[in-house]
Amino acid sequence: MGSEPTRKLVDLPILHKFTLYRTLTNYYLIGRDKKQAFWRILKIDRTNPNELNLFEDPTRYTHEEIVQLKKWLSRGNQEYGGLRTETTCYGIIGFVRFLGPYYMLVIKKRKKVGEICGHTVYGVAESQMIMIPNSPSDMTYADSSAERRYKKLLNMVDLSKNFYFSYTYHLMYSLQKNISETERGKIHYETMFVWNKYLTHGIRRKLQNTVWTVALVYGFFQQTKCLVSNEEFILTVIARRSRHYAGTRYLRRGVNDEGSVANEVETEQIVTKEVPEGQKIPMTSVVQLRGSIPLFWSQKPSLFNPQPEIILNNNDRSYVATQHHFENLKQRYGKLIIILNLLKAGNHRENNLREEFRKAIWSINGGIKEDYLLAIHFDLNEHYKSGADRAFENLCDYGKRALKLINLFFCKAPLGMGTDGVINDSFFNSPILNQDEGATRSEQEALKADIFMLQSGVYRSNCIDCLDRTNVAQFANGLVALAHQLQISGIRGPPVVDKNNPLAKKLMEVYQKMGDAIAMQYAGSDAHIRMFSALRGDWNMIKKNRDKIIAFRRYLYNTFQDSEKQNAINVFLGKFKPQLGKPALWKLRSDQQNTMRNSSDLDIKNLRPKLSRSFSDNLVLEGLDRKELLYENPQPSREGLNDGWETTSEVGFYEAESSSSRVHSVIRDEDHLGGTGSRQMFLDFGSTSDYFGLDDIPGFSHSYNATFITAEEMFERCSSTSSDLIIEFPSGPNPPESFSGYVIVPGLSDDFTQWVEYGGALYRVRR
Repeated sequence: MGSEPTRKLVDLPILHKFTLYRTLTNYYLIGRDKKQAFWRILKIDRTNPNELNLFEDPTRYTHEEIVQLKKWLSRGNQEYGGLRTETTCYGIIGFVRFLGPYYMLVIKKRKKVGEICGHTVYGVAESQMIMIPNSPSDMTYADSSAERRYKKLLNMVDLSKNFYFSYTYHLMYSLQKNISETERGKIHYETMFVWNKYLTHGIRRKLQNTVWTVALVYGFFQQTKCLVSNEEFILTVIARRSRHYAGTRYLRRGVNDEGSVANEVETEQIVTKEVPEGQKIPMTSVVQLRGSIPLFWSQKPSLFNPQPEIILNNNDRSYVATQHHFENLKQRYGKLIIILNLLKAGNHRENNLREEFRKAIWSINGGIKEDYLLAIHFDLNEHYKSGADRAFENLCDYGKRALKLINLFFCKAPLGMGTDGVINDSFFNSPILNQDEGATRSEQEALKADIFMLQSGVYRSNCIDCLDRTNVAQFANGLVALAHQLQISGIRGPPVVDKNNPLAKKLMEVYQKMGDAIAMQYAGSDAHIRMFSALRGDWNMIKKNRDKIIAFRRYLYNTFQDSEKQNAINVFLGKFKPQLGKPALWKLRSDQQNTMRNSSDLDIKNLRPKLSRSFSDNLVLEGLDRKELLYENPQPSREGLNDGWETTSEVGFYEAESSSSRVHSVIRDEDHLGGTGSRQMFLDFGSTSDYFGLDDIPGFSHSYNATFITAEEMFERCSSTSSDLIIEFPSGPNPPESFSGYVIVPGLSDDFTQWVEYGGALYRVRR
């Protein structure tokens, strides 16, 4: 284990640790700040099983006062057992009710996974569900089989895997949004990346604050400390899953009526340079997006067909939902949306969906006069057949041109930026004075971030599942962006955009881990490794068989467990609310569940976060005619004769043919970007041509000293144990002596036994 970083961390007067005490009639949740300077009390009534009654004591207690108060509470309840300790925890996840009593969900254990500008980020290590009433008025419902099944469904959402939070940093937002927007009193829990929005609604509505709860972000988080050419920096990759149209692979496809898409994940890559304490910290970030094709389409899982037919719903011929989706992206990220579509072409089953997506973009672009959608259609699978290096080179080239248009975010921020908003959000009923209120103007300026660049759009990638091919494409874009992040941060060294570079290998490892996490969440298996292995040059029969096992596991999971997992997500997110006298969730007909899948409890007007002008304005393209930047050809070519690009409209649509031997440019004339006003602000960081010198394409071999320390080594992690597997009886050949390398087959598992695949055979085992 590595030692803790010496940098000072943000320490705000915010509740960090809680102890839950119980009496016969009440729960008392007593929380304290990190320094144990003050305590607060939340009383939860246990006498009314049908209502959630919460009472917040506005007093800030000292340690001596809280000790005395606990003595009084114990004496006052001596006849009924006194005051007893129930549990300790690190924040409330929320409250939920099914058919009987209310339950409270709390974080039982947490693990530190990283820091962002001094703000500590945690992962949930263990959660706990606690029943509120002391004796439910009707034990029939509390102990009913339906109640137990709903509780089991909720617990299927494993909060100990890939759920993250921070007490002092709005992890649901990108770095750019956190720094460039300082709106006070905003209800951050309502945003699309907070998964316990529904569970916290009751307590937030009653108390009108977020003192006692934490906002959970679901996805991926990894932070690595890098030392490259004697320069030290922190690399952070965050993936945030949207809750708006969340679910499993075959039960969440395409778009819903409000424009939300399945498997929508925002990926942010942050580079933070290490500087001496007291200096503002150079920080740069790039945000990209993945999400299902925004059309109405579906696939029905089949026991006999591992690759079900793609069913297109052609009722939305005006592509209204598709347009809603892209309008939403423009409001969230800026006016320029660049689409990288990796669907297969030709006679493949994906081609019909690919062609419909082509028509949708053509239709949307035809109805607007500016801010066209720029689309690249690139059959990545076909290109990889001709060589992994060349295909990857194409992806990097697209990423370079997208980065030229969209730009990235760069600032220099003081340690602990954004703390004012956190205090305001948490304590606006009983505000705590900011210690810096009496600071001079120069001191106040030192507490502000200096913003030099803004990202003004987003690069959106998708394949059929937005998992395997998409992850490789996002890695290519992340690698290109990393080179520029290091350069503007003042970190010099050999070109990074080279898959043989140690830093590139480390980034590939991070993106592969992220791909596994997202694939597990959406499809129930790790991601395929064929393309990453081909890039590393270690693709062999063993890994080929591993990919076959992944495909088989994904097929079984989607066939047998998707429905139950989808029900669990619907209960967790409040998409389905159990009611007495109404059909249970698992008894709904498929058409009723379909209706629920394609609707949302959110109004479309409230669905789109309102962004400030500084975040939405496209600074890179200011003063330019975007039509002049496009490679135009009004005559479409089916054979890709237009220098390798096939266009189906005059603007914003490109087709990369696998037979082309060159890297195709999205931009007709790159020099159009040479003298924009937005660039002149940053001449201190090198000339425009130096910053955007994107000629360091993959293929060159550079080596220099590089060391990496992962968060597992930087911070103490919670230990985990697993019980041994005992062979009960084999269903194939004789079982091996060792089961190392086995793969659990989820579709054939239950609470007591499970099946594992080893060497092509299935074995039944028990714990």
